Amino acid sequence: MKIVIAGAGEVGNHLAKLFCNEDHDVILMDSDENKLRKAATNYDLMTVTGSVSSIEDLKTAQVSGCDLFIAVPPYEEVSILSAMLAKKLGAKKTIARINNYEYLQPENKEYFRQLGIDEMVYPEHLGAQEIIASLKQVGIRQMFEFTSSKLILYAIKIRNNAPIVGKTLAEINAMHEPNLYYTLAVNRDGKTIIVHGKDVLKHEDLIYVITTKAGTAQLLADTGKVQYEVRNIMMLGGSRIGLKVAKVLENDYHLKLIEIDREKSNHLADLLENTMVINGDGRNLTLLKDEGIGKADAFIAVTDTSEINILACQLAKKMGVKKSVAEVENMDYIDLAENMGIGTIVNKKIIAASYIYRHTFKANVSYVKCLTASEADVLEMIAQKGARITKGSLKELDLPKEINIGGVIRGEETIIPNGSTRIQAGDRVIVLALPEGLKKVERLFL
Repeated sequence: MKIVIAGAGEVGNHLAKLFCNEDHDVILMDSDENKLRKAATNYDLMTVTGSVSSIEDLKTAQVSGCDLFIAVPPYEEVSILSAMLAKKLGAKKTIARINNYEYLQPENKEYFRQLGIDEMVYPEHLGAQEIIASLKQVGIRQMFEFTSSKLILYAIKIRNNAPIVGKTLAEINAMHEPNLYYTLAVNRDGKTIIVHGKDVLKHEDLIYVITTKAGTAQLLADTGKVQYEVRNIMMLGGSRIGLKVAKVLENDYHLKLIEIDREKSNHLADLLENTMVINGDGRNLTLLKDEGIGKADAFIAVTDTSEINILACQLAKKMGVKKSVAEVENMDYIDLAENMGIGTIVNKKIIAASYIYRHTFKANVSYVKCLTASEADVLEMIAQKGARITKGSLKELDLPKEINIGGVIRGEETIIPNGSTRIQAGDRVIVLALPEGLKKVERLFL
């Protein structure tokens, strides 16, 4: 597939990395030569120096013959214009990054399609959704729901207090009724490992487990997670993502929002009806104590600075807050934040890249998620009639070692699979894959 990426910021660079690993023909376009030079050093791609809203520069970037054009510059207006021009110049499919939720309303999406924009991605909206989802279930790092929550993937950090530590997956499966939940992979010492029956779970492992709503309670008990109700939330930062999260949470929780900028604080107070907005520095321990951080069940840090968010979450943990969520946009700090024990790490760039990434598959992919603290991806694939994945049981197919199949949704039925499970045409199949296994997954479902 020939892909043109307009914008060499962190989103554009992350997409370039993903696509180059998959042997796509990638052209990266930006007006900043230094950004392009760095990308060309790290990835196998072509670069074009020029304005993403210039017709001549877009022609130079060969958009007329591209299969996918992705506009991810910093400014929404430039992104929209760039995608519109690319479509007029012959790009087969266009995606634009936006910052306005009203554009995603069904009637407005159709208007943009008529203008030549096939898809729009709003990173702040996607990030806010992930933060809100992380509060639904305490004791977990991440949670992803598939097909109206029929299957749920959890990322859980396990410690020595977990009953399953030191046991093989086969031993864990024998502790309760078969196939109650299934462990797909483990992130250990910064490396993601696809695991099977003989593998042993260890202290400090970050495990990726798929289950149903009915199996969640047993999973959390086996991983040593004590459940509690989240009622009081303290949030640091009145950014766009912070405002979106607050608007959703304020009707169901007691919410306090701390913002250092006085003018922004006043603006937030006008917009939020049931949120206590406090003007102050959230890094100030005395302020946090005065505002009752010790009574908070969860702490969310979404300022524009990753370092502040990490530091604030660490302070909150020291004050006894059980659940912490940090927006970490600096990619270099994600592993650091994970090793420091921050509950949930959100990166808008990775989330946006996941949303865009599924458009590069020839197979029918309804969902892709690039896992924040892992090099693996999770996909929801729809099995087609005659696809190789339907030709035998999972054991008979001798699946590639770089992938693991964790769940199947067949109409109203949910299946935690084993070796004898056979995929049928029309099944929605949840697959976890390492980067080198993505093409192999696609071939299985074609």
